[in-house]
Amino acid sequence: MVLIQSYPVAVMMCVITMICWGSWANTQKLATKEWRFQLFYWDYCLGVLLLTLFFAFTLGSMGHYGRSFVEDIRQAKWASIQSALIGGVVFNIANILLVAAIDIAGMAVAFPVGIGLALVIGVITTHRLDPKGDATLLYSGVACITVAIILDALAYRRLPTTGQRTTVKGIVLSVLCGVLMGQFFPFVAAAMPKPLDQIAAPEMVGKLTPYTALVFFAIGLFLSSFVINTLVMIKPFVGEPVPLGDYFTKGNARLHLAGIVGGMIWGVGMSFAILAGDVAGYAISYGLGQGATMVAAFWGVFIWKEFQNARPGTNRLLALMFILFIVGLALIVKANST
Repeated sequence: MVLIQSYPVAVMMCVITMICWGSWANTQKLATKEWRFQLFYWDYCLGVLLLTLFFAFTLGSMGHYGRSFVEDIRQAKWASIQSALIGGVVFNIANILLVAAIDIAGMAVAFPVGIGLALVIGVITTHRLDPKGDATLLYSGVACITVAIILDALAYRRLPTTGQRTTVKGIVLSVLCGVLMGQFFPFVAAAMPKPLDQIAAPEMVGKLTPYTALVFFAIGLFLSSFVINTLVMIKPFVGEPVPLGDYFTKGNARLHLAGIVGGMIWGVGMSFAILAGDVAGYAISYGLGQGATMVAAFWGVFIWKEFQNARPGTNRLLALMFILFIVGLALIVKANST
């Protein structure tokens, strides 16, 4: 299998993770102009699974180092498989809660509360499990990104009202999303040896290679959707129920492809975060990845022009947001190079 051993390469992969996690929703934005998010979500989950399988049978089975994907499954212990599966289920619940919170409370509440809380919880949790890097620099970087996320929220609040109102339900869903989103990554990391280059050591028998762990994560995500997404279709948090048959009667090749591509984009980000985490530290790879909130803001500001009707002074908030974001990223990267 292919492993990452260079810190600069690991950082580059973390940045790609951030871009992927902040960009996949563009496919949802395009597709859901014609059908509901719940229908898009089936293809999204399928795209994540297909991407991880592709990596497992290629990068995960190439070369002479470690075990191939098939060999790894044969020796895997249930505890390791279960940990990766749980990670997929936890992420799935959090991701659906995030979308529901956006529908109810709007971006100004859902993203800062949900993803901001996920970043803080995720970095703290993963740093405890894998204490790599300078803690002062790491948490200073997290603080900068947290302030940037708050500025992002203030900028959203300067947009003209769209009729959405913040409700207790929306806030609760955002908090639940943040708590769960901050917990899924350690489950996947726990399924693998630390460090990854000890995968062949006798005491690591039963642990999974990164590629195998990612496949079981994706299986957990995909299979749990038959319960979670189906429930959200039958009884959505807002709006009318979505008939199960609409996936087949209202979908076309372009809409299905948009969902699959969206899932693959997110899957690339997740795969790179796991592979880079062995060198950079999982707290750093996760922290950089969750900077995706600012990447999403970039798409909104410069591509979708979401702030063109905002009140005067919004551009100053956005500029400061991006500056703090860049400073935060620099501190997180520096945290493991000192």
